[in-house]
Amino acid sequence: MTALPLGPAPVRRDQLTRRIRLLVTATITYNVVEAIVAIAAGTLASSTALIGFGLDSVIEVSSAAAVAWQFSAADHAVREAREKTTLRIIAVSFFALAAYVTVDAVRALTGTGEADRSIPGIVLAALSLLVMPFLSAAQRRAGRELGSLSAVADSRQTLLCTYLSAVLLAGLVLNATLGWSWADPVAALVIAVIAVKEGRDAWQGKGCCATPTSATAPSVAEADGCGCRAGCDCC
Repeated sequence: MTALPLGPAPVRRDQLTRRIRLLVTATITYNVVEAIVAIAAGTLASSTALIGFGLDSVIEVSSAAAVAWQFSAADHAVREAREKTTLRIIAVSFFALAAYVTVDAVRALTGTGEADRSIPGIVLAALSLLVMPFLSAAQRRAGRELGSLSAVADSRQTLLCTYLSAVLLAGLVLNATLGWSWADPVAALVIAVIAVKEGRDAWQGKGCCATPTSATAPSVAEADGCGCRAGCDCC
């Protein structure tokens, strides 16, 4: 039986921890600015989609803040002990996001009011569509190498925000050019379904297997090509 690697060496682990702290800080900073701009622009344009996008940014801040709290501990054992609590916070954030997006989409579909076009909103959505995938991918890579379920889960929420940015951009552009006000809420309902699934996976601790820390690593027969246990999705 061939033993699998037991996780990153202490020096590499510290490097990954610092990288995750930096990425989480960048995510929080960007989302705070994004929330302020989106809510302000949404209020001016009477756009529930833009206001909802801004509130989604607030939810993303709470998720990233939970990861920041976990990785603020200097001791690796303390960070691992905080993992479950952090995952639960992220899961609740996903559920809250799904609930708000659903309510907002239903309100838009029932015709509670038509929004004006918003050029600042279009610019913000386009910028987020460029920034969010980079932050998500970088944190996901670091989280997987470190074996941190919470870091991977938070990166997935950032990726979900990327999808919301695309939905918002499409909705704002279609509304501004063709008057298709229904396009955004319909796509948003699909995003809400994805958010519920991601929240459930985070609550159950699914999505990426933690790197083995004991001498009893899974056998080759139990692991996939990435060194993950059967049933895990870390590649």
